[in-house]
Amino acid sequence: MASLLEDKLFEVSGQGAAPNKDFYQLVITRKEVIWRFWKISLRSEFRTARPGELKIPHDYFLHDTQLQHQVKVVFGPNTLLYSQGLCSGDFDYLPRLPDRLLLRILACLELEEVQQLRCASRKFQKLCDSEEFWEQAVRARCDTVTIEMGYLAREVGWKKVFFTNKLQLQKQMSRRRQKQDSADFV
Repeated sequence: MASLLEDKLFEVSGQGAAPNKDFYQLVITRKEVIWRFWKISLRSEFRTARPGELKIPHDYFLHDTQLQHQVKVVFGPNTLLYSQGLCSGDFDYLPRLPDRLLLRILACLELEEVQQLRCASRKFQKLCDSEEFWEQAVRARCDTVTIEMGYLAREVGWKKVFFTNKLQLQKQMSRRRQKQDSADFV
């Protein structure tokens, strides 16, 4: 399962808490933790300060209380706990799976379950609202999807086609045909 993970597991960046103006970045890959920092100051002694970077393996991060304290101060205790979990091997696999695989999983769910999953995160909201998902839902639940129906779906959206009853759908396809015939005639 770990082979499905991308190399970069987590990344966050931001400015330190006031009065600190320094900028920080935390990146966790499958093998190491990268801590980057940029000193931002108007004081003359810091004008030549170069950005810093610390790269350490996960085991070292789990034992480096000073770096953990810095992560907690800059990004908060939740980010520290999440980072420690990642370094301990506690991956949240589901949101890290490729979209094409998640779409196949969504195809096996009932619509009520899809709606619940949609509320889980922005990634799932985006996937559950995607045209790919709704096209898949229409094709799985309809007896036949004609070419004409596919053209209509590309115009109005697969989700709208899914929730439109057959009579309304036939009317819309008929209107679309009439528009196309009149455009071809002119």
